[in-house]
Amino acid sequence: MYLKSAVAVFLIAAVPVCAHAQQKAPPKATKADAERVVKIISGDKAKTQQFCELAKLDDQIGEAESKKDTKKVEELTQQLGGMEQKLGPEYMSFMDGVQQVDPNSAEGKEITTVLDALDKLCK
Repeated sequence: MYLKSAVAVFLIAAVPVCAHAQQKAPPKATKADAERVVKIISGDKAKTQQFCELAKLDDQIGEAESKKDTKKVEELTQQLGGMEQKLGPEYMSFMDGVQQVDPNSAEGKEITTVLDALDKLCK
């Protein structure tokens, strides 16, 4: 599930790209930003549950994509956007900033490692 969560975060981060395309690029997310978001989410039971539901939804999106069901992908992606808002402004800011990070870079891998803590809460 570790890899799923990391991929989910970077994929979920891609969703708002179109909505923010005309705005100035947000600051790049850092390991410290990831740590702050993990602390906020893991410290709040409702936010932890919401994050776990997002991870499940992301799995469903992956399944729909593998089946080439674009209608289902669009439907689930819309649900995803609404659910993300409930995790708070820090999470939303982090998600905007993580778009600027290459998931295969050292920095991206560091962020992924930090986010693994959230993954463990969803088991």
